[in-house]
Amino acid sequence: MKKSIISIALLSAVALMASCNEDRLEIQQKGVVGTETYYQTDEDAVSALNAAYAQFYYYVCTCKNTSIYTAYRACYNMPGDDVLAAGEFFGDNDFMGSLNEYRYDNSNAIITNCYKNLYYAVYYQNLVIDHFQNDTSAIKKKCVAEAKVLRAYLHMMLTIGWGNPPLVDHVLASDARPSNGLGQAEMFKWCAKECQEALPYLDKRNGKTDQKGAVKVTTGFANAIAGKSLLFAGDYANAKTALKAVMDEGNYDLVATAKYEDNFHIEGDGNEEKIFEGNTVFNGDFVDFMLNRSSWMEANIWGWRNSHMVETANVTAAYNGGMDGWGGLGIPQSFADELLAYDGVNSARLNTIMVRIDSLFYNTTYGNEVDGLTLAQKETSKKLGIKTNLYGQSFWLAKKQMPKPADCIMPGQNIRVNNYTLMRYAEVLLMYAECQAQLGDGDGSGLAALQKVNQRAGSATPVTACDMATVKKEKKFEMWFEGCRWADLVRWGDTEGVAQAGQVVPVLYDKLFRAPEAGDENVKWEYGTEANSRFYTVTTHEAKDRNMNIGFKTGKHEHFPYPFAEVSINGNLTQPGW
Repeated sequence: MKKSIISIALLSAVALMASCNEDRLEIQQKGVVGTETYYQTDEDAVSALNAAYAQFYYYVCTCKNTSIYTAYRACYNMPGDDVLAAGEFFGDNDFMGSLNEYRYDNSNAIITNCYKNLYYAVYYQNLVIDHFQNDTSAIKKKCVAEAKVLRAYLHMMLTIGWGNPPLVDHVLASDARPSNGLGQAEMFKWCAKECQEALPYLDKRNGKTDQKGAVKVTTGFANAIAGKSLLFAGDYANAKTALKAVMDEGNYDLVATAKYEDNFHIEGDGNEEKIFEGNTVFNGDFVDFMLNRSSWMEANIWGWRNSHMVETANVTAAYNGGMDGWGGLGIPQSFADELLAYDGVNSARLNTIMVRIDSLFYNTTYGNEVDGLTLAQKETSKKLGIKTNLYGQSFWLAKKQMPKPADCIMPGQNIRVNNYTLMRYAEVLLMYAECQAQLGDGDGSGLAALQKVNQRAGSATPVTACDMATVKKEKKFEMWFEGCRWADLVRWGDTEGVAQAGQVVPVLYDKLFRAPEAGDENVKWEYGTEANSRFYTVTTHEAKDRNMNIGFKTGKHEHFPYPFAEVSINGNLTQPGW
């Protein structure tokens, strides 16, 4: 079956099929061609599936309905204990801060839009499935199978996020009021079953160099989603079988250590580690507004706040072409310390995730007179450094999420067009190791999987056992900011850290521009003392001072609330704790 590459222009064209004003799960079909004449041929099936792919990407991987951020990425990353919501001051980028500090309720825009967008994407998969599932054509069966896996993925993420959301396995009538699903464990098992039933009709990836095989549904992606769903259901034996099937295909591998960082930039699009990613092809004649805004806003929100650094240094040019950001993503010092102790300063993984503040300033090539300064001179020079505080930042700045110039439409314009990764092989290996840790790693294959991830990362701490403590640590580091951490904390019951979310927030200073002042709380110098440090942090607690209800609450924050707009019109939905 021929699969077309989805362009931004196509995303815009098929988006016209969707209503931007619907607030419920159901979406009435719109169009000028009657369904009785359109959904007929193999070509119709391929066209409908391409639209389903485009809408999946549009609603999951861009800022559809928000015009400012990708709700999916924010929802599944910001509540973790490995990130801080940062910015220029408390309340800046607060749509992220409310998630990070558990100050949200059922009117939260990010949660509402993520929920809504996932179901919008489900609708387009159901259009394919409803109209072609009873046809005997091989092409139509393949179209249905691919749509089923995408629908299963969407329901898996909805179940992770909301616990027991409606199971929408067909196009709903306009007056439908869907109730809760099958129960959380059964919802996960349903997702796995859908993927497994689709397997006979799916293509395999055509080897590790098949880039197109990374941007469409294949047997590898179907088994990965089945395995993840079963893992979340606690069915470790069957999850292991599904994940092992991905490993046994031989169509995936970890990229070399030297190319680790490529996974998160355009150089890594479709590489051997990618099991599935949203495909972006930039069309120079047409820039889709929503994709434009999404990638532009995310680069700003989570990019470094260059304007608070010495401008003549242009310190971020080596990282993102000098584009100014809003500094909305911080690294907790506790996470940085743990990763540094485990991986060591030279690991590819550590140096992909973050950069130390003094290393950033002292080791960058500036292209001006600063390059001629000695290290000792740089340490006391006001030609570089932080001229204004960086709120929510520790001694390490996050960089894994930042675009590089090559990721963008043109250098200096932070509209990134590299692909949006949703599943990579490292996660499969880590999930397989977890199954083995839970079942007993009798054959050593779980340890081998863990070692493969650990060694490729360039970690200074060798893995010697396949146990849950090691699995948790490796996954915490390997999958940082890839939508895994919060969900893992919840299912493992490891929520002690997020119970303190919002209690204190660091603020990073440069003593050459602002020396510690009376009233500064908990002054911490980067290397222990003022004598051998230039940078220091103080702590603030403005959310607490304002008597905001902050921190993870057991029995409530294991799942997001159903949006107010949904429960206000649908009395069939119930949710404990909200």
